[in-house]
Amino acid sequence: MKSATILALLPLALAAPAPGPIDRRAPIIQPRGADIIPGKYIVKLKDGASDAALSNAIGKIKKGKPQYVYKGAGKFKGFAGAIQDADLSEIQALPDVEYIEQESVYTVNAYVSQTGAPWGLARLSSKTTGSTTYTRDSTDGAGTCSYVVDTGIYTAHSDFGGRAIWAGNFVDSSNSDGNGHGTHVAGTIGGTKHGVAKKTTLYAVKVLNASGSGSTSGVVAGINFVATDSKNRSCPNGTVANMSLGGSFSSSINSAAAALVSQGVFLAVAAGNDNANAANYSPASEATACTVGATASNDAKSSFSNYGAVVDIFAPGTSILSTWIGSTSSTNTISGTSMASPHIAGLGAYLLGLEGPRTPAALCARIQALSTTGKITGLPSGTSNRLAFNGNPSA
Repeated sequence: MKSATILALLPLALAAPAPGPIDRRAPIIQPRGADIIPGKYIVKLKDGASDAALSNAIGKIKKGKPQYVYKGAGKFKGFAGAIQDADLSEIQALPDVEYIEQESVYTVNAYVSQTGAPWGLARLSSKTTGSTTYTRDSTDGAGTCSYVVDTGIYTAHSDFGGRAIWAGNFVDSSNSDGNGHGTHVAGTIGGTKHGVAKKTTLYAVKVLNASGSGSTSGVVAGINFVATDSKNRSCPNGTVANMSLGGSFSSSINSAAAALVSQGVFLAVAAGNDNANAANYSPASEATACTVGATASNDAKSSFSNYGAVVDIFAPGTSILSTWIGSTSSTNTISGTSMASPHIAGLGAYLLGLEGPRTPAALCARIQALSTTGKITGLPSGTSNRLAFNGNPSA
């Protein structure tokens, strides 16, 4: 069979056309996702290019002159300014030009602080325990969408500021959160006071009823809905989803979760609350999801948290204050890996807003790379000792 495959490729190789002429012109680079300034470019000459080569390149501009000229031994050599298309083509053809980059707008990224923050948020932006201040970039997850696959969201809660939207229901006919769990999770992801990513848009996908239970088929339906619905939302910087739910190992749940991730949705899932190996639970055991264990305020593994090689990251999960049902200002303090996972979903949305879109795998890897290592006590062997951190440069 292997020989047949090789032979089948031969006619294609023999039939391939001769290669065309190599384009040796300097490339024009357009920064991805940037606010482009039309008609303005930065021309970078190759290292070692002479001043004469720089003058020759500048001389190709037939109208006007460069706004900036960069030259000097061992320094960036080139120029920047408005360049017409015909002149740009001539500059591209010069052998001393390395590349041409289209100009874009840069803005201030300001770090802001929330004093008196819930301990979980404060821990996320600190390298040590005990802080009560949450420091983060003011982008705050703007341009992202966050799906909460749970008991629903009390969308009228004041902490959501109108950013919580009911999206789907796959368990009953009541489009409300009769339990409180989903509202708590949503608050940790994106609440104004209680949330990690304070500008993300929250979408409620109800798969668990008021008693906090639902069926495998309903959960799968909810996951599939997120994969489809997210394509129709405005999420220029990316989409995350959170599943603070679980049960025994289910191939259907894991397959649905993997399919969602394959559509570009970052998925944070709770490791489980049985102080056992998360490999035996779903969706915690799905390798493409970002599986989250829980810690207490003293950086010890939460007594209930599952563990094991499938756990990608740990986050605060004991005694977490967040939004609740009952009134538009209700709060509640509860514990669980259900509370840890939305810290990571929120962190994912925050990083997408700050650093731009990336694949779910790359985003989970980025969260791991930023994490504080070796801080968590009480972890069984074979469990990664990584505590979530948002990259706060002043920590």
